Amino acid sequence: MNKITPHLWFDKEAKEAVTFYTSNFTNSRITNMTTISGVPTPTGDCDIISFELNGRPYMAMNAGPMFKFNPSISFFVNFDPSRDSRARENLDRLWENLSQDGTALMPLDKYPFSEHYGWIQDKFGVSWQLILSNPEGEERPVIVPSLLFVGAVAGDAEKAVDFYISVFSNSRRGNIVRYGKGQEPDREGTIMFSDFMLDGEWFAAMDSSWDHKFAFNEAISFLIPCGTQEEIDYYWAKLSADSKAEQCGWLKDKFGVSWQVWPIEMGEMMTRGTPEQVARVTRAFLPMKKFDIAALKRAYEGI
Repeated sequence: MNKITPHLWFDKEAKEAVTFYTSNFTNSRITNMTTISGVPTPTGDCDIISFELNGRPYMAMNAGPMFKFNPSISFFVNFDPSRDSRARENLDRLWENLSQDGTALMPLDKYPFSEHYGWIQDKFGVSWQLILSNPEGEERPVIVPSLLFVGAVAGDAEKAVDFYISVFSNSRRGNIVRYGKGQEPDREGTIMFSDFMLDGEWFAAMDSSWDHKFAFNEAISFLIPCGTQEEIDYYWAKLSADSKAEQCGWLKDKFGVSWQVWPIEMGEMMTRGTPEQVARVTRAFLPMKKFDIAALKRAYEGI
């Protein structure tokens, strides 16, 4: 796991949700399951699950009901007719499966930007935008995380994209579509849709000035795997904008988006260590804000 990784915070449903997702997306599988004891959450022990959807890494955990999923972060699912002769059929099938006990935020229909598109919030609360994509231009991944800038940060999508590109290497803008005149309450010139690459991975961003009753929160964060303490220090200094939100490698940036700055080595300790080693590492990292790799190594080795 050396890519920016979407991380989903569930109350108690992580295993059920991950099983559901990996059974409905192609090229998908669970890669690891770990239980951490002694974590101060309402549910007690914390299950952490690593999995892949269409070959891209994701993580999920059971950590209590503090945060609820909402559409501020969703996932575009691209169905490209030039790559799949049954793209529309496969889109319809996935829509039907995700709709089970879910809620349609935008019904599956024809829109000015797509012949076939719908926005669905599944039974676990996670939002998906299924789109029959335009095969012209540069190819995009099947699944692309999307950030919706609303409320206090409505209109900040372009500023945020520029900021993230400045932080991460191997990053650049992709497509950009702006709101025009007569599309109130959205302001002319703000971002209707944009996509961008961070460290080789595609993301999307949109503005919306409608009166939404949600905002970014910790339910969905993005994990940044780091190989050295210098990398951890760099991302922490660049991204953290709220000291009250710093805990266990988590931080919030100036737009309210949550990130986890994680040492790759710690992930290896938690998956390969004995129960005693895992317990020591857990006791070491719980009080930390920014992770200290040297301290984690000492805990792992029992020094």
